[in-house]
Amino acid sequence: MKTLYIRIVITYIFIAMLSSILALAAVNAFYMYQLKDYNERKILNISKEIKQLYEQTPQLELANYLTRIANLGFQLYTVDEKLSGTYYGEPFKHTKLATEAIERVLSGETYNGIKEEEHFLMITGFFENSLRNSIGIPIQAGDTTYALFVRPNLEQQIGEVRVIVALLFVLTFIFSTLFIAIFTRYIVKPVKKLTQATNEIVGGNYDMVMDVSRKDEIGNLARHFAQMAQSLKKLDDMRLEFVANVSHEIQSPLTSIQGFANAILTGTADPEEKTRYLHIIEEESKRLSSLSKQLLTLAALDKQTNLVKPQSFRLDEQIRQILITTEWQWAEKQIVLDLDLPEVVITADPQLLHQVWFNLITNSIKFSQLGGTLSVCIQKDISSDTAASCTVTIRDTGAGIAEEDLPYVFDRFYKADKARQRPGSGSGLGLSIAHKIINLHHGTIEIDSILGQGTTFRIRLQEL
Repeated sequence: MKTLYIRIVITYIFIAMLSSILALAAVNAFYMYQLKDYNERKILNISKEIKQLYEQTPQLELANYLTRIANLGFQLYTVDEKLSGTYYGEPFKHTKLATEAIERVLSGETYNGIKEEEHFLMITGFFENSLRNSIGIPIQAGDTTYALFVRPNLEQQIGEVRVIVALLFVLTFIFSTLFIAIFTRYIVKPVKKLTQATNEIVGGNYDMVMDVSRKDEIGNLARHFAQMAQSLKKLDDMRLEFVANVSHEIQSPLTSIQGFANAILTGTADPEEKTRYLHIIEEESKRLSSLSKQLLTLAALDKQTNLVKPQSFRLDEQIRQILITTEWQWAEKQIVLDLDLPEVVITADPQLLHQVWFNLITNSIKFSQLGGTLSVCIQKDISSDTAASCTVTIRDTGAGIAEEDLPYVFDRFYKADKARQRPGSGSGLGLSIAHKIINLHHGTIEIDSILGQGTTFRIRLQEL
């Protein structure tokens, strides 16, 4: 398996090689279109100067003259009419030359091997040490005509420069590869730390320390990773708390049912007590059934898959029906109703909203004092820049909620009074379910409460 470190190094080497190939192709194109003709003309002019200088001083011996010219940094080759050749200066590496080219020069023409010879890369022709890569002109020495082939001796003229440039490129590539191999570790190191942190999260440890001081993408990744770890920790804590709460809520009625059933079975209770115990068992069974239904509802709401089925219905009639259903509860406490329910038609899921109003109204009744007041109001909201909406306000004069508890009232299993064993205490899921349903309808639910004076819920709904 290739690590990220090896991948980065290999990628760099590939980029360096590809860049070298593209650079060679670009230089070759530049030489072919800009420098090739200039180089050919330059060597041709030098060859003509060599010829003219000799012809102006015919008393010079040709061999001695060409030897001195070769010492100035040229490779020379002469061929007489009998096709006998002589080299001056450094020998050519490749001496193969067509006889036809020699005869053309002897007949007075000019041989331009730099232009005529084809190479795979034209730039390589500039450095090719071969006889065919030369300029050939005729030169007269007495009564004899020679074919003179001239080529600059690049080894002598710029040999050191070639070595320096070649060494520069080679060392640049080597040092670049070495440095990328070293500094890539600093790039990969925080990624390795993230990998280690991931393994710790898998093992259940969310309290790892990340380097979030960097200002680059790695730093942003580390910060987001740390935030994710904290979110996962919070989620895991919520999961553990949820399991503990569910276990407690189930265990409490089961313990009561088991205890009272055992008292009935052992015969220690008289008939009157048996009847009372059976009523308690029935109530605790209903409590378990209600808890089970609420948990199933929350599970369905969490999935949010095609759950909301909107349709048009009368919101005021739905709330009136719930008040009629719960009449025995508010009538038993002699609660006074204060209703303002104008006719309002909305498009929403009637079954889900029915559960919201039922949970909120029964919650208000439960915590209201004898002779208290329950107000339910519907107000239409008409605005030119938003869709039609309405606000439902449910207010009671009950026990109220302490200010420090308000931020948590919509959390699952949260109970402000913390009295889980109090008779009539709910499961702590009703407000969570209501909050989730309102969110699914893209609405908002707000709560205001003063301890000992009452609680107000405001629910704002948008048209779906």
